[in-house]
Amino acid sequence: MGRDLTALFDPRSVAVVGASDDPAKYGHAVAAQALRAPDRRPVHLVNRRGGTVLGRTAAPSLTAVGEPVDLVVISVPGAGFEAAVDEALACGAKALVAITAGFAEAGPAGLARQRAVAARVRAAGAVLVGPNCLGIADNTTELYLASDRFAPGGIALLSQSGNLALELQLRAEPHGLGFSRFVSLGNQADVTLVDLVEDCARHEATSAIAVYAEDFGDGRAFAAAAAAAGKPVVLLTAGRGTASARSAQSHTGALTTSADVVAAACRDAGVELVRTPREMTVVLAGLAGPAGPAGPGGGVRTRGRRTAVFTDGGGHGAIAADAAEDAGLQVPELGGPTQDRLRTVLWEQSSVANPVDLAGMGEQRPLSYADTVGALLDADEVDAVLMTGYFGGYAASEGGLGGGPAGGSVLAEGETRAAKEIVAHLASAAAKPLVVQSMYPGSPSCRVLAEAGVPVFAATEDAARALAAMTGRPGPVDTAGVTPLPRPAPPLSDPGYHGVRALLDAAGVPFPAAREITDEAGLLAAAAEFDGPYVLKALHLLHKSDAGGVALRLTDRDALLAAYREMHARLGAPAYSVEAMADLTDGIELIVGVNQDPRFGPVALVGLGGVLTESLRDVAFALAPVPARRAEALLRSLRSAALLDGVRGRPAVDVAAAAAVVERITTVAAAHPEIAELEVNPLLVRPDGALALDARAVLR
Repeated sequence: MGRDLTALFDPRSVAVVGASDDPAKYGHAVAAQALRAPDRRPVHLVNRRGGTVLGRTAAPSLTAVGEPVDLVVISVPGAGFEAAVDEALACGAKALVAITAGFAEAGPAGLARQRAVAARVRAAGAVLVGPNCLGIADNTTELYLASDRFAPGGIALLSQSGNLALELQLRAEPHGLGFSRFVSLGNQADVTLVDLVEDCARHEATSAIAVYAEDFGDGRAFAAAAAAAGKPVVLLTAGRGTASARSAQSHTGALTTSADVVAAACRDAGVELVRTPREMTVVLAGLAGPAGPAGPGGGVRTRGRRTAVFTDGGGHGAIAADAAEDAGLQVPELGGPTQDRLRTVLWEQSSVANPVDLAGMGEQRPLSYADTVGALLDADEVDAVLMTGYFGGYAASEGGLGGGPAGGSVLAEGETRAAKEIVAHLASAAAKPLVVQSMYPGSPSCRVLAEAGVPVFAATEDAARALAAMTGRPGPVDTAGVTPLPRPAPPLSDPGYHGVRALLDAAGVPFPAAREITDEAGLLAAAAEFDGPYVLKALHLLHKSDAGGVALRLTDRDALLAAYREMHARLGAPAYSVEAMADLTDGIELIVGVNQDPRFGPVALVGLGGVLTESLRDVAFALAPVPARRAEALLRSLRSAALLDGVRGRPAVDVAAAAAVVERITTVAAAHPEIAELEVNPLLVRPDGALALDARAVLR
């Protein structure tokens, strides 16, 4: 069920320790906000000097309040912080909000102080937000303990940046978006992002969760909580582009960046990952827009991505179609029956293929907007509609907003009526997303749509991005989710080549026959155990191929012996591996690897393998372990995926067998946290199965 945060969001009483009349102090802003709802619960102001604060009598200490206090905000200098915490716990506080800074962010000594305080709070059965935070607010319980006001609405905002939270609030207002809760995460010494996501998921008044996070703490737990939330989760994060393993010793480690890891976690968890505050607002407008007579408004979602672009001008339609496809939507040509239906409501010069273009009919009959939107929403082959262009311009002219032809009052009236009919159709039809881009988003007719919950944007790319968030994701629906980690296995005792092969072989990963040898006698004995052609590998080298430590297609024992003598004279490796040469005919080389991320745990990579892996960089990522169905979806998402199904006369390879091997490799890696990097490269996939040809492990 997660942690009980009732005392944090709906306390019976509140005290602000460090309340002040000095506007330069944070205790002044928090105290002023706390007093906005004095009738909801008792609010006590505490200042060590006593006297009055904001015209109210202030207690010189929390103890002097004389009654238990459920929630205590602490905004005092760092030297007095621990004493304030101890007094709050002694007075029965069940929740603390620590504004005071100077802890983990200040270095090891501060981290030690922070951990000690958090331990005391947990031992007392209380919860702590912060330290080094900017407060909290809950509009649903009239709890105002942050320096700024947040308009009421359905979004829970969890942020590690106060200024970004304020920017999001400003950007949200024009879209009619508001907030159920705001929490400044601070250092997450006790209450974590995961705790808050889980609690907001249970919060009935929250329809979407917006997160700005620089430190996920336990990133995998965050992904799992988001996946289980049952509500949209939108994430804005920083530092995604830095390499997570700059000293990586495998292709997997070198190819895995923080951006890849975060994107994979978000995809698996169903989280909408955004890059800027503007994009976050756009996505939230699509997922959590204000409800209206048409229903849940921006909350309408669909699994399909087949989008009808509807416009009143060819240029807007072409640009919108490109923007939709750039956002991952599909803009297919409409089928014959749908085109025939559109021809019954449009005139001859209108285009009905997709984009659908009124071609000037809007000026002759404004209700054609509503007729066309209705026909598109009713079409089974259409999952969503993007209306773009001049709609709103006629009513804008009437309202003095600079749009539409002169004397357009009749057109303005017709356009507003069309907007109302679109709303009525949305209320009566099966729920499908409709998003509007208008040159005049503030016009009366566009406001009719917006107030009914239809997202309206000025920018085409914003409309397309919002619609993409409201539609399904590519690939099978049942491949999403965060697979739990397996139980830890006994640590790998032999991280050498044959030790890793043995570990994977025990898990069902197939390899060619192989023997480890250290001299010519061992080489000849190994060659006698299986027929050629042979492969010879020098062991204990980081990148064998780069060092010339791999010899292929050695036809017989004499060729094998000659290759060994040349390689040993040149490299002097302590050991070698003699292996049966795999049949490479009609095969494709893949790479399968797992890298241990410090925040998200084991992260899997699959892609085109072999010696050109890092050059081609055709790879996909997922949180490990990766079930076979998801592994197949990842392989199908590669740029080179067409190779898997056969090209230019080559037969298709056994993708299902490759996916099964991916599941086994990633499960082994997930069960061995001591392995920093585990890699099979190449994994040869042929029409008749899959075979691992090389393996490597790097311990932490």
